[in-house]
Amino acid sequence: MAMWIQAQQLQGEALHQMQALYGQHFPIEVRHYLAQWIESQLWDSVELDNPAEETKAKRLLDNLVTELQRKAQLQGGEDGFLLKIKLGHYASQLKSTYDRCPLELVRCIKHILHSEQRLVQEATNASCGSGGQAMDTLSQRHQQINQAFEELRLATQETENELRKLQHSQEYFIIQYQENLRIQAQLSSLSSLPPAERTQRETTLQSKRATVEAWLTREASTLQKYRLNLSEQHQKTLGLLRKQQTLILDEELIQWKRRQQLAGNGGPHEGGLDVLQSWCEKLADLIWQNRQQIRRCEHLTQQLPLPGPMEELLSKLNSDITDIISALVTSTFIIEKQPPQVLKTQTKFAATVRLLVGGKLNVHMNPPQVKAVIVSEQQAKALLKNESTHSESSGEILNNNCVMEYHQATGTLSAHFRNMSLKRIKRSDRRGAESVTEEKFTVLFESQFSVGGNELVFHVKTLSLPVVVIVHGSQDNNATATVLWDNAFAEPGRVPFIVPDKVLWPQLCEALDMKYKAEMHSGRGLSEDNLVFLAQKAFTSSSNNPEDYHNMTISWAQFNRESLPGRNFTFWQWFDGVVELMKKHLKPHWNDGAILGFVNKQQAQDMLLSKPNGTFLLRFSDSEIGGITIAWVAENPNKPGERLVWNLLPYTTKDFSIRSLADRISDLNHLLFLYPDRPKDEVFAKYYTPPLSKVLCGMSGRFTTPNPEPSGGTSTFMDQTASPSVSHPNNFGVYPSDSMLDPDGDFDLEDTMDVARHVEELLRRPLANQWSSQQS
Repeated sequence: MAMWIQAQQLQGEALHQMQALYGQHFPIEVRHYLAQWIESQLWDSVELDNPAEETKAKRLLDNLVTELQRKAQLQGGEDGFLLKIKLGHYASQLKSTYDRCPLELVRCIKHILHSEQRLVQEATNASCGSGGQAMDTLSQRHQQINQAFEELRLATQETENELRKLQHSQEYFIIQYQENLRIQAQLSSLSSLPPAERTQRETTLQSKRATVEAWLTREASTLQKYRLNLSEQHQKTLGLLRKQQTLILDEELIQWKRRQQLAGNGGPHEGGLDVLQSWCEKLADLIWQNRQQIRRCEHLTQQLPLPGPMEELLSKLNSDITDIISALVTSTFIIEKQPPQVLKTQTKFAATVRLLVGGKLNVHMNPPQVKAVIVSEQQAKALLKNESTHSESSGEILNNNCVMEYHQATGTLSAHFRNMSLKRIKRSDRRGAESVTEEKFTVLFESQFSVGGNELVFHVKTLSLPVVVIVHGSQDNNATATVLWDNAFAEPGRVPFIVPDKVLWPQLCEALDMKYKAEMHSGRGLSEDNLVFLAQKAFTSSSNNPEDYHNMTISWAQFNRESLPGRNFTFWQWFDGVVELMKKHLKPHWNDGAILGFVNKQQAQDMLLSKPNGTFLLRFSDSEIGGITIAWVAENPNKPGERLVWNLLPYTTKDFSIRSLADRISDLNHLLFLYPDRPKDEVFAKYYTPPLSKVLCGMSGRFTTPNPEPSGGTSTFMDQTASPSVSHPNNFGVYPSDSMLDPDGDFDLEDTMDVARHVEELLRRPLANQWSSQQS
């Protein structure tokens, strides 16, 4: 209800915009009396493009109607009688309107709530500015655009008034001209009269004719001056329209598209399309009004030709304003919801296109059809250069035709492609070391429609963001690298789909941080230390100074074509493996700050050796994609008084699919404190599996228990299934044999056992016996 309280405080133009959101499709009284209920519902959880969500939308509609009916019944007394009838009527009206299309109700309310939020925010920013604080850039830009619209509105109103004056003056001129013709006819008929009478009448008529002709001469000059002045006013208005349109289309819309592209890397895409549509609709309305004025002026000129350059001037004005409206229509045919940028064949995908001025130009009166085809990079270049007039295809998309639908509640005209599928793809010859996952395609959407009674016909096209086509999930990792690089470093207005081969390291850091934060769904991204670690990995450097990397460049080959030294994977493949592991299994622990992650083995050793025995940390494996290892400090069993840092062989997604990180840490009794000094149960206990579930699921047996030392004098680990209720000694002095060390000095506590087999054996044994054997 807080939003509605703030919305009621709006004033001036903002208040008018808020009121315009409501109507028969959703009465403002419903918003007022159900404000708290409306704002408490999860409207944004409904996916409007998913028909399966219709059940959820229907439930919201039914609940809304029920709430209205309940509110109506609560009205009593003489004053409440009319309100009771009105609310009951609205309940029936909404039920009738949206019962067959409940998703449209959700679309309508989402549009209203988002618009109210925007208006309130803009008003808040403006009030802060008036109080002496600097308004943010966004508010200043919006204010500039709104002021320009007001100036255009006044200019258009002025030319309308002048045009009416011209029309009235011209109509009076024509009447006087007809009067002159009548006098001329009377003079011609005087020959039949007697001479005396003829002379008297002739003198009177000639005097009258002279007066009228003098007036006509003066008025013709005045009319010509009016026409020229009106033409100049229209030229000025067209200049303002061009300037405003350039600001909206070449700046605001381009910025929206850029935000949409960065959203593909996890950046915030704050919407704003409804605001853009309102601006584009205002532009369309003003352009169309001025175009109609110019055409009326042309008609007046044809009706009463006068000497002068008016025909040429009006022809030029007509041509200019037609160009302006053509640019507006073709530029506002946009992709609201992009197809997936990694596109797998034989897999269903969706997309939505929208014409931002469709409702204002009444395009929906004859709904146009939109077609989608997939084209190569070269075909896209040819289309943008107008070298290709027909849509060549590089593949076959099923369900690629869709009719645009007009949603009255939101005033949007859009086509929702819900069930497209790429049946096949035709690849071009690859260049040099380029792989199939570096080849870019794009989905071309095109349509044709007319406005003004077929007066203007538009053929519109728009290209999706670049897509990489894969045929197997194993290609997803490298395809994502291509998409991330393109989204991060594409320049506005580029030739498809050129991106720099090298970028500054801080630029790549920004892209990686954006991706990481998005996957973690958290504000905790990559710290400066994390980025230094990544720089050391990317450049095979040992410097810990962030400044050393600020002016360094990283190439695409270094990013995802050349393997890291001594490894069989690239920098990106390693990073993406970390992201996937964290996203699927370790996100809560990262957001809790429990995982340091980006720490190498030497750093881990330096950090842990200064801490008490049993202190441990979690770091990402250098040697394995998507692996995380536990490093901890303990005494060396072979050299009393010496302390060592040990590292487990990395855990991967496969391991955490069997048993969670928290439970594995719980199992390892020699791990006591999470670096720097947090008791492990304080950090991980909330994620532990309940005790009985642990036994039933099969514990991993990661407790280390000393065995009698073999003849070689080294200690080994033995797998032991145990209940967490059983106490275990501190096992700091128990370490693996050399045979369990990996080439990097890591080892695995369970590499001698098959976990699946262990669980199977455990479940075949009586629990009572198992508990007994554990305690013994």
